[in-house]
Amino acid sequence: MTRQSESPPVGRRSAWRTVNITPVERVGRIVVGLGAIVVGVILLAAASSVLAIVLEVLLVLAGADLLVTGALGHCPLYRKLSYVPPSLRRP
Repeated sequence: MTRQSESPPVGRRSAWRTVNITPVERVGRIVVGLGAIVVGVILLAAASSVLAIVLEVLLVLAGADLLVTGALGHCPLYRKLSYVPPSLRRP
């Protein structure tokens, strides 16, 4: 038995392609994400304990998440919570 992949109806885009973040929030996520990555890398260079290294790697990963969600314009958590910013809602 083969399993067919479900494709979205004609004229609709799949959920992972939809933009569910406002332009201002996208820019903010990109800026904060880049800042977190830069600061995390700088702090990693001076890290001396295992705990510090773990926390700084987590900071870099959180920054990467913000950067990617900002660049793509899609937040999976917003999708899961069915949240759409008021400015993106259609009448």
